[in-house]
Amino acid sequence: MTLTTRSEQLFAEAQALMPGGVSSPVRAFKSVGGVPRFIERGEGAYLVDVDGNRYVDYVMSFGPLLLGHAPEAVVRAVAEQAARGSSFGAPSPLEVELAETIRSIYPSMERLRFVNSGTEGAMSAVRAARAFTGRDKVVKFEGHYHGHADLLLAKAGSGVATLGLPDSPGVPAAVTADTLVVGFNNEAALREVFRAEGERIAAVLVEPIAGNMGLVRPADGFLELLREITREHGALLVFDEVMVGFRVHPGGAQALFGVTPDVTILGKVIGGGLPVGAYGGRADILEMMAPSGPVYQAGTLSGNPLAMAAGLALFREAEATGAWRLAADAARDTAAAIQSAADAAGVPVQTDAVGAMFGVFLNDRPVTDYASAATSDKAAFARLHRLLLDRGVYLPPSPFEACFTSSAHTPAVVAQAAEAFQSAFAAL
Repeated sequence: MTLTTRSEQLFAEAQALMPGGVSSPVRAFKSVGGVPRFIERGEGAYLVDVDGNRYVDYVMSFGPLLLGHAPEAVVRAVAEQAARGSSFGAPSPLEVELAETIRSIYPSMERLRFVNSGTEGAMSAVRAARAFTGRDKVVKFEGHYHGHADLLLAKAGSGVATLGLPDSPGVPAAVTADTLVVGFNNEAALREVFRAEGERIAAVLVEPIAGNMGLVRPADGFLELLREITREHGALLVFDEVMVGFRVHPGGAQALFGVTPDVTILGKVIGGGLPVGAYGGRADILEMMAPSGPVYQAGTLSGNPLAMAAGLALFREAEATGAWRLAADAARDTAAAIQSAADAAGVPVQTDAVGAMFGVFLNDRPVTDYASAATSDKAAFARLHRLLLDRGVYLPPSPFEACFTSSAHTPAVVAQAAEAFQSAFAAL
């Protein structure tokens, strides 16, 4: 068993200070049991906890660490900028440079604005869409996560499509009354909601590849249908690429699938792992935002120079080193190793890899939506998670999260993890 004495002590102290002892719920290990590991440092493809345990990391801060932990180029850029100042509350040339870099990768983002998180980006994108269209209703998909803004914390009810119901106490029903929830990859449900509400729908928000219910691809033609039906009804198509941006393809999901949204939301990867987000899209939509237009959104730390410097360093280093391809190779090989280990042990598993991320479901059937994802064996995943921790592999502490690789996940690192998977599945 892995020694966790110091993590146990810190967790006990933290629970007296923070709700559940954590700053974000999944970190409490409620889905997998055991003691959350308190991390002292990250080194390339590895995490090292306060008890000195070393793990191959397949969380990578849920996506942004394409170069691995503490890459020299990013560390140097942040240190140099910190010496010049950490926050100005005023424009900096770094914002312009990073915005130009992002637009060169995402041409659909004719205008963009930096914010502090993916949640802020989603909130602002919805506000812009509502203002631009003069409509109130928003469509989202069951199991897709767009941050913790009240209006997007809605779940599906019975029937083909339902008015959103709050998925959290503290969210008034009235706030989500204009949120329409349908099943991912469900063409009939989508067509029905547009038949009934099309003239009142401002936007459809979608993770083009779901990552917050595990990794789930869109069905063939589904994103194309979203593009077609939103145009037909005068609604906007919003791609939430906070998780998949620069992960599934160097140009994001919209380049991978050849589908151009009206608005795109990006997250922490554009800041090299520092707190940052962005939303952007067609110029006529984004020019609605103040000070160009009447729609207000602001933030003192938006465009923070530390995050801008880190993002620029990450993009330069990734391009120079071919980091995306290296990370994608690692994701493919890791998913294959998991499938092989599970098959050998007779454990039903569904794996998939897209670019530099992969998914694992302990399920004997293909996963295409939230309903099929929910049939996965959660108890078995919890046992597998603990077995892997004891063998030096750190997976997301939830059966409904995607996994991530980096260019630091070399073939030797993947081989080390493969041995751990073989042993863990055999013991499961």
